[in-house]
Amino acid sequence: MTSESAPSSRSRYVLFDVDGTLMDAVSNQRQVWRVWAKRYGLDADEVYQVALRTRPVETFARVCPDRDPHECLAALHELEDDDVRSGVYAAFDGASELLHGLPSASWALVTSNYEHRVRGRFQRTGLPMPGVIVDAAAVEEGKPSPVPYLRAAARLGAEPGDCLVIEDAPSGVQSGLRAGMTVWGVNAAVAVEGVHRHFESLRAAVPHILAFASGLQAHRR
Repeated sequence: MTSESAPSSRSRYVLFDVDGTLMDAVSNQRQVWRVWAKRYGLDADEVYQVALRTRPVETFARVCPDRDPHECLAALHELEDDDVRSGVYAAFDGASELLHGLPSASWALVTSNYEHRVRGRFQRTGLPMPGVIVDAAAVEEGKPSPVPYLRAAARLGAEPGDCLVIEDAPSGVQSGLRAGMTVWGVNAAVAVEGVHRHFESLRAAVPHILAFASGLQAHRR
């Protein structure tokens, strides 16, 4: 159950996924994989469907097992970096208001991407940057392991029970749940299994996230 409560003296923290949560990058990701697939003579739609469900190295093993995975990854990274410089990005409605409304020391980004790309995207969309970013290079185990979210909490000096995770994907939701955190889902018509609350859009979640961060809203378990 959830109940509104008086302001809490305990600090609250919000940990955000990036792609699909704060920023709409679906068309960019699809285009990157389309170009990558064409380079290797593969069917772009089939490759993208695999890439949606697996990490890049696992995707390569599925769609082109005879190719050097290091070469494949280098080509993908090149395309992704080009996209950060030239692609069109859009933050979801409410993202700017939300991030500017949070104390700078109370939130972090937890992404399966790399920090330099996240910074490039945020600069292009005008979103503020937090002091803590846990990216793919910061952890040996990615989502759905709890490690990324636990690492972010530790860097913020936060207890897992005081953290709210905002996610859009099943792997991220599982990562937050396994870390012992409250997890809310956004930007999906149907709730991801396991989330404590579900919002069809980030915009709809904004006042509730700000209330959580201020200690005005209790956890929903």
